[in-house]
Amino acid sequence: MDVKIDSTWKEALKEEFNKPYFAEIVTFLRTERMTGKTIYPPGQQIFNAFNLTPFDKVKVVLLGQDPYHGRGQAHGLCFSVADGVKPPPSLVNIFKELNTDLGVPVPEHGNLTKWAEQGVLLLNASLTVRAGEPMSHSKIGWATFTNAVIKKISDTKENIVFILWGKFAQEKQELIDETRHHLVLKAAHPSPYSADAGFFGCKHFSKTNQFLVKNGIDPIDWRI
Repeated sequence: MDVKIDSTWKEALKEEFNKPYFAEIVTFLRTERMTGKTIYPPGQQIFNAFNLTPFDKVKVVLLGQDPYHGRGQAHGLCFSVADGVKPPPSLVNIFKELNTDLGVPVPEHGNLTKWAEQGVLLLNASLTVRAGEPMSHSKIGWATFTNAVIKKISDTKENIVFILWGKFAQEKQELIDETRHHLVLKAAHPSPYSADAGFFGCKHFSKTNQFLVKNGIDPIDWRI
């Protein structure tokens, strides 16, 4: 897997890259491609979240579960879609909450790159998926890798905001050392199936910025 990752992450995660399970991920993905499977996101975008948000720039971690599995959607940032792709329902609900919380106009596109460039690590628990098959790569070792990412951020930084939407994300709270002055924000998932049950009205965008400012950190401009 010829993927370049930001040098700050390469250093922070060097032990993970050298472990057998990571070699197994690489072998699995190569085999998928050799047998004609289509994988999303494209190879050069698998580590997009890391390249857009270097380790030393992380302020916020927003955790997703699985990349979008439709053609042209996934580009390596959780909840985000590439330019020209219609925002999926969960992202539409995220924009609705953002509008209610901070008055930010609802965008016409769903590319969250501007968030990533400001220090919001848009991390999916799995970094790849087979086209048309949700969760198809959830058991190949990515969870071990992304759990290590969460733990490394938690253990070596302070005053990070972790945003956990839905049961799956909230199960990752055990990886976060809250004695290091991190803020953990939890709410229902923004999916249409659960947004009315605790996502709408969570005010996580304003709460994030209040925490950052309180700790002398530049807030996020959530407009995209």
